[in-house]
Amino acid sequence: MNALTQRFTISGPAGLLELAVNDPADAPPRGVALVLHPLPTHGGTMDNKVVQTLARGALLLGYRTVRCNFRGVGASQGAFDGGPGEIDDAYAVAAAQRLSGQPFVLAGFSFGAFVATKLAERLALEGAPVDRLALVGLAASRFPATQVPDTTLVIHGEHDDVVPLAAVMDWARPQALPVTVVPGAGHFFHGQLPLLKRLLTQAWS
Repeated sequence: MNALTQRFTISGPAGLLELAVNDPADAPPRGVALVLHPLPTHGGTMDNKVVQTLARGALLLGYRTVRCNFRGVGASQGAFDGGPGEIDDAYAVAAAQRLSGQPFVLAGFSFGAFVATKLAERLALEGAPVDRLALVGLAASRFPATQVPDTTLVIHGEHDDVVPLAAVMDWARPQALPVTVVPGAGHFFHGQLPLLKRLLTQAWS
């Protein structure tokens, strides 16, 4: 993300997991933001532009930002597991990076947003819910995302050609969950990443 990004590995459920971590430059972190990447089988990594944009927004707000490569991606060991293993990976990263007594916020893009819903559910059942949750381009038509807190930020492109907006609306409707629709945007928010970062920082400020 920038020259100050720390890259290292930690032990995960299927071997080593590769992390990229950024700390605020001028003050101790106010908490930790974990940002999860899109589908590995379609080239998704922690260096995806949407993932980096969300991480930059969280860093701007004073969070330590943590990105990880799911199993089988980059320097992370193991092989793609279709969801369950990646949820375990995210859980391991959250356990290792969460700061005691400080806020923990979670964001995901596409497949990573699906994983984020499952991780948030697991943490809530353990009595340690996330403080904020943001889902961008949620892969609702491809993976069974769970229900989420009513404070969740959901952002989707009007003209998403990977995950139809209608699929996200069908998922959100039973929860009466608002969806922020970015006019004219596709799945990867080309040309609209600054807007995406602004939507996140406004919601999480």
